[in-house]
Amino acid sequence: MEILDNINKTLKDDLAATISKGDKLSIAAACFSIYAYEVLKKQLNSIEELRFIFTSPTFLKEKAPKQKREFYIPRLNRERSLYGTEFEVKLRNELSQKAIARECADWIKKKVKFRSNVTGGAIASFISLDKPSEAIAYAPINSFTTSDLGCERGNNIITLVNRIEAPLANEYIRTFDQIWNDKNLLEDVTDQVLEGITAAYTENSPEFIYFIAIYNIFNEFLSDISEDVLPNEFTGFKETQIWSKLYDFQKDAVLAIINKLEKFNGCILADSVGLGKTFTALAVIKYYELRNRNVLVLCPK
Repeated sequence: MEILDNINKTLKDDLAATISKGDKLSIAAACFSIYAYEVLKKQLNSIEELRFIFTSPTFLKEKAPKQKREFYIPRLNRERSLYGTEFEVKLRNELSQKAIARECADWIKKKVKFRSNVTGGAIASFISLDKPSEAIAYAPINSFTTSDLGCERGNNIITLVNRIEAPLANEYIRTFDQIWNDKNLLEDVTDQVLEGITAAYTENSPEFIYFIAIYNIFNEFLSDISEDVLPNEFTGFKETQIWSKLYDFQKDAVLAIINKLEKFNGCILADSVGLGKTFTALAVIKYYELRNRNVLVLCPK
């Protein structure tokens, strides 16, 4: 067994020297980055196959979506890591993402299968390499990213990776096979991963870019929304006359105002002149009237 400190001898260099044509690679890790593929592209293009397990639930379809969504924006960091993690900013700034994503997508179509853990249980992270003449394993690893490969500085002060030879490495391959073939533990997410990577190089509409920008500004607030502070639709306020007269942006404002009132006991509607703040406020008043709540209106003389 050999210890890699990811400084003087990196996991990336060891994999580059060890992987050869026709090898079978198996990885269990928290996330996957196209930039990790890029630094090992020559070796990964020569392998026979790669099996990848997301150790936590990732890219899983929603069980009961409330409504059809025109745009899908990954909310989990381990899903967004496809296009580069927070430690791969320098690589993202090189503006080569489209070319790398296109090459990575072509490679995945030919040689890669992704499956995700669907349980609340933990799966240890490791890499196993099945060669015709020997088996090699690397553990522990966190993610398949350039920082975990030792190419970029991550947030870990010390990152020690054990290179494990046969016969101990055979146990890692056996364990991976056992998990990989258990349909109760894993669900195939290859199409979802491929769709996410493809989105990095396809031409997107201005509307989609707008939603991406808005999401990245406000995504930290989305997790605060719960059923407890959302408007109660059983009041029938969406069947009222005032609701029918609102534009979509005003309806969104009404729902947001009610949410803030329920959660913080206060809210300021700061729309520009002419955007119908009065009608928006009337809809909020109607909601509370239908809930038999008292409403006090204060205005200039």
